[in-house]
Parts: sequence; C-alpha cells; structure tokens
Amino acid sequence: MEKSVLRHTALWVFLVIGLLLLVGRLPQLTWHGHILRRVDLLADVHPLPSVVCDSDTLPPPPRPAFVDTCRTGMTCIEDYGDSTLRGMTLFYRALDDLARRPRTVRIAYFGDSFIEGDILTADLREQLQCRYGGCGVGFVPVTSLTSGFRPTVRHSFRGWESHSAMDSARFDRTLLGPSGHYFRPLSGASVELRGQATYASRLDTCRRATVYFRSRGSLRLAIQMNRDSVRTRELPPSGDLRALHVDGRIGSLRLAVERADSALFYGLALDDTCGLALDNFSLRGSSGLTLRSVPVETLRQFNRLRPYDLVILHYGLNVASPGVSNYDYYTSGMQTVIRRLKEAFPQAAILLVSVPDRDRRAGDGSLQTMPGIRHLVRGQQRLAADESIAFWNLFEAMGGEGSMATLVNARPPMANHDYTHINFRGGRRLAALLYDALVYGKEQYDRRRAYEME
Repeated sequence: MEKSVLRHTALWVFLVIGLLLLVGRLPQLTWHGHILRRVDLLADVHPLPSVVCDSDTLPPPPRPAFVDTCRTGMTCIEDYGDSTLRGMTLFYRALDDLARRPRTVRIAYFGDSFIEGDILTADLREQLQCRYGGCGVGFVPVTSLTSGFRPTVRHSFRGWESHSAMDSARFDRTLLGPSGHYFRPLSGASVELRGQATYASRLDTCRRATVYFRSRGSLRLAIQMNRDSVRTRELPPSGDLRALHVDGRIGSLRLAVERADSALFYGLALDDTCGLALDNFSLRGSSGLTLRSVPVETLRQFNRLRPYDLVILHYGLNVASPGVSNYDYYTSGMQTVIRRLKEAFPQAAILLVSVPDRDRRAGDGSLQTMPGIRHLVRGQQRLAADESIAFWNLFEAMGGEGSMATLVNARPPMANHDYTHINFRGGRRLAALLYDALVYGKEQYDRRRAYEME
C-alpha cells in the first residue's frame, strides 16, 4: 500500500505561502541599479495609496477656439475647429438637418481593443438612437475574432480567408478597407447577421441591410432575408467599391457566395433609412497608425457609399509606455492619419478621444496610473489643436489618476483585472459621459448660433 503524500503536499503549500507573505514585508530591494518588484499576495486587498504622477512637467494645455461654460462635474468637448470647420460644427449641422428632413447621420468610431466587441459604442449608439432615431448595429466586418463576445449582433460565418492590417505577413495593404480588413470568399463562403434585443434596444430589426464588396469578375450571391426564400443576384464586374442594398423589415440577413471569380468583401451593415447610425471600427493591438495603410482612394469610395458626419478616433492604450514622456513620434504619425481622413471624408467633423487611464503595479506593489499617460493625453490634446479638430479628455472624464483601479474595484466590477480594459458595465458608464458631452456641446452650439443671429 502506497504511503499518502497529502500531508506533505499540504505542508509544502503552507510553507510556500508563508514565505511569500514574508517576502511581501521586505523593504524595497535593488539589483545592479534596477528596482526589484515586490511580491505581495495581499496587494489586491490593500487600500489604494494616493497616486503621484509626473504632471509637474506637463506643458500648458492649448486654448480651444470655442470656450463654453462647462457644467460642473462634466468634462466637455474642447473644440479647436477654426474656419475649416473640422471641429464639431459639421456634426451639429448634420443633426439640425436630421431635425428638418429624414436622413441618416453617421458616426465612424475608430479604436483599439478598448471598444472591441462593441464595448462603450453599443451604449453610445443606443442613447443617440433613442434621442435622434435610427436602428441597427451598423457596420460589421465579414468575420470577427469576437463574434461570440459581441452582444449587439448575432454573427456567424464560414468559408472566408481573412486579412488584417495587424497581420505580420500574407496580406496586401492596397486592399485594406476602412475597418483594416478585407476578406476573400472560399468555396461555400457565407455570413449571417441577426438582430437581437437582449443587450441594447433598437437592434432587433432594421430597415436596410448593405453588403460592401468589389469584384473584377462575375459574381453571384444568394441572399436570404429573415430566413425566408433565397434570392439570387448576378452582379457585373467592377473594380470600384460597391454596395448592395436590401430593404424591408429585416431581422436577419444571410449572404452566400455562389460564384466569385475575383471578389473581395469588407463587411455588412444593418441600418435604418434615417436617424443615427454608429459604426464600430475596432482593431485589436492598433495604435491608430494602421489607418495610414488604408488607401485614401478606398476611403473616398467608402465615403461615397456611406458618408460620415462624425469621425471619432480613440487610441493610445497600445502607445502608452511607463518610461516615455515625449510622444512626438506618435502624434506626428497620427497627424498624417487625421489629414488623410480629412481628405477622404471632407464633410465629417473629427473628434479625438484621449487615451483612458491605465494602471499598473509599481515596484512596491501599489497600483498607480502608468507614468506617461498624462503626457500622452497632453500630446493628443496638442495634436487636436494643431489639426483644428475636437478633443475629449476621457482620462479626465473617467476620474483621472487611479480611475481605472476604481472601476476594477467597483461592485460589480466595471473593468478587468489587467487595469487596462473596461467591461460592458464600464462601457455603459463611459458611454453616458461621452453622450452627455455630445448633447451638451450641441446645446452650446445652438446657443452660440442664436446669439450670432440676434
């Protein structure tokens, strides 16, 4: 009969835990000039210390073109637009147009993994659609890494070759679409989008479904709406980006590629024929500089088919670095991005949303805002001023230093324990802050116009 080892295993476990607890009480140690990180098993239950950030070296913020009285407790949009009107004016004018006649006001929200799965954008879309009308989830890429995670649309697909701007090889930059992807159909390729109403309202049905593609050869598609009879469409060759519309009361749309000699697909959209639409263009791992790889001509063609009234840029998590306080290299690259977007979407306002708070454990085990975050925020603010666009300080709006840790420690939690990404509860909170800023900005715009007309 074998001797039981459970007693010895338990003794070893208690011994290791005891040693780790003792190590956590040691003073800060260094090794060849490097600060060694303390191991503290109880770090997550310690009260958070006050956070000291290197804000004393920050340059002064630029002054917006329009200085409105901001409501107490609100972080307002800073509009650096001048006579070029590339701040919020064009968007507010579009909302005025919507009030006078039926039309679609579209928002393109570009970002990284912070908004992946429609986090934040789902709630912002719902609030705006409840106020201004509209329905549907907007643009959805043909395939997605988060199709099972995204609660705002039921998304299924098979038989596609997917390419992304974040791929290290085997993709052609000249073929990229606005989402940073393109998709080639293989034998039996199909994709289906179905509306739902379990997370947000106005997503169960829509009035128009659109497929975005290009094909230099013949193309035959089988389209099934609401899982009823299948309609076949024969489409002639065309090298330009094209849009195929299907109208009706649409709860689901299934697209099957029956013949495609040389076709590329970019995505599908579920929309209303009027009201507000918001497209989530999230790309995991992107700094925003990947938008430089999308051909301007492709963006122009997409704008012809799906014109936007507001373009939001929300990046920074993949740029912030603990030891960096100068982000000129990054803002210089984003300046190129913004100028390309101005060229491709001449009718659109542009809003730059700052990097959010991002916390990390310091050498003593305490949680702190990552050094450099405030410098990146100020760099993004200066970039908005230099390019005469609008800026919203998300870092400040969510509470500033240590605010990500506050979201993580909320009950129930509103952020993940990587102290970097919010969850859907946190997205709902931040979306409400941005929605309030947008609505308040529109109210201030209306007051200025009324004053100017007196």
